[in-house]
Amino acid sequence: MGKSRDLRVFLITYWATLTCSFLLFAGLLLDYFEVSWFVAELRLFWYLLAYFIVGKDVVLSAIKLLFKGGVFNEFFLMSLATFGALYLGEYAEAVAVMLFYTVGEQIQHRAVHRARKNIKDLLDQGPEELTLLHDEGTISKPAKQVSIGETVVYRPGEKVALDGILMGEEAAFDTSSSTGESMPKRISPGDSVSAGFLVLDKSIHVEVTHKWDESATAKIVKMVETAAERKSKSQRFIRAFARVYTPIVVMAAICLVFLPSLLLDYYDFELWLYRAMVFLVISCPCALVISIPLGYFGGLGAAAKNGIFLKGANYLDVLAKVDTMLFDKTGTLTEKKFEISHISFNEGPLSSEEVEKGVFTIASHSSHPISQAIAKRLDKGNSDGKVGITEVAGLGLRATLGEKVFLLGNTKLLQREGVTIPEHMELKENSWTGVAVDGVWMGYFSVNEKIKKEAFATLLKLRELGVQKSMILSGDSPSKVEWMRNALEMDQAFGGLLPEDKLRLLEKEKKTSKTLAYVGDGINDAPVLTLADVGIAMGQSGTDIAVEAADVVIQDDSLEKIPLAIGIGRKTRVIVWQNILLALGVKLLVLALGASGMASLWEAIFADVGVALLAIGNSIRVKNI
Repeated sequence: MGKSRDLRVFLITYWATLTCSFLLFAGLLLDYFEVSWFVAELRLFWYLLAYFIVGKDVVLSAIKLLFKGGVFNEFFLMSLATFGALYLGEYAEAVAVMLFYTVGEQIQHRAVHRARKNIKDLLDQGPEELTLLHDEGTISKPAKQVSIGETVVYRPGEKVALDGILMGEEAAFDTSSSTGESMPKRISPGDSVSAGFLVLDKSIHVEVTHKWDESATAKIVKMVETAAERKSKSQRFIRAFARVYTPIVVMAAICLVFLPSLLLDYYDFELWLYRAMVFLVISCPCALVISIPLGYFGGLGAAAKNGIFLKGANYLDVLAKVDTMLFDKTGTLTEKKFEISHISFNEGPLSSEEVEKGVFTIASHSSHPISQAIAKRLDKGNSDGKVGITEVAGLGLRATLGEKVFLLGNTKLLQREGVTIPEHMELKENSWTGVAVDGVWMGYFSVNEKIKKEAFATLLKLRELGVQKSMILSGDSPSKVEWMRNALEMDQAFGGLLPEDKLRLLEKEKKTSKTLAYVGDGINDAPVLTLADVGIAMGQSGTDIAVEAADVVIQDDSLEKIPLAIGIGRKTRVIVWQNILLALGVKLLVLALGASGMASLWEAIFADVGVALLAIGNSIRVKNI
């Protein structure tokens, strides 16, 4: 219904503009060649018809606002000025004012439509269809249509779309988006599973406890529809300026008509009325009140086109001034995948080569993410021998390979099995996976999360953009966080933080920074995302709560979009101020010329509608980012 109405309005306006253009230019030609049959009565009817076609909506808007107490607005100014022009017999000029204003409105609406489409396309990337258990097997259904109590089937590698309760067997999940902890978590049947958890080791069944329209993501979809209404400071300034500026120029126009009669010996009412009409047409704040919001809307659309969702035009201004960036670690700077950075083995019951072959065989038979990373690093081809594996929830693997018993896991597993761990390993906290054979310590793998490939380049680009300080605030272990800081050459890093610790550190940084941004994706990031000058959430891996708390959402989790968002904010700001200076500069010049009689209504039309068209064209440039 909405699309068909928009199309109908567009077609009506298009044909009205085309018809009026024909009547105006035909009338100008008939006037120029002084055609005999184009008599005064016909000429008046001809131009009034053209004026009615494009001007009626402006006049009606002025009347409606007049009854609501809104006297000083662009509709009132244009109506007053064109009525004066018609009174003076300047029919073509009166029509031209309305025609070019309508053309400007069409260009603006077209640009807004494109920006809205970019935002809509971004939001339409909702959850895919889910697989549900049914009496006759399984069925597919969109997430938005799934009801409470229905059971959803998720396979390894899929992200839970709706909050629910785990049914059946215990399973492993990547919960880092909620807890900040990089190690997988085992969840038992009957326990809650949150949207955003990533299924790791097996197909699972989850009974839905919250519908899609109750989720934070659904609320975001509603919020985007009013994003443009959250005005930037520049927009609020221009609206306030127009409310003061408009009555001043109306009073100035009245003085321009009557004051000369008190000061001059010879006074020509129609001459000074004409100058006042020129003054009024020039003073219309169309270029400001149209092009500036359009500039910000274009910025929102440009961001959406690049997979960046801003919840208000005001955040374009904030992004442009960011000088301090704080990052969560897991899922933000990392890919939520593991990699082995170092291997160290001792001689014992088996040689180092035999240990490697055995560990590779065991790891190859496990679906655990760390096991998969180990198998990938060792890469011994096909695994040999029969292996019996017992997975110890949250600790690691116990495996029998031939006559040997292998242990592959963390400190708790090895200590529980009576393995003596070297003292120097205690300093490494949990960033390693130990290996033991027949109860004897054989060595370890240093396990780290895989840093996003674009992370270093992004931080370099942010420094080039003037971001003076970058930090990591994470709930993960301090050793892992410090390793990440060194790898990315960041300024500071803090690990082992609870949400309240992150808040405390963020408040401290806000006191010394100009504008602070926080980037995160988890439930534990929601408070700091809210408190930061601008909160940026990873939309793909992020929790609904983080997405709801953030001011900016990166749809595909790419860190490269952060400097791009800052660039869009800065370009939008530059374009908006170009429009302000262009509009005010030209208007002040032509206002002076009009008051002195050196500018006609045609120059006034250029100063008003022409400058508005130029400003609109300038605003549209932001979409090309």
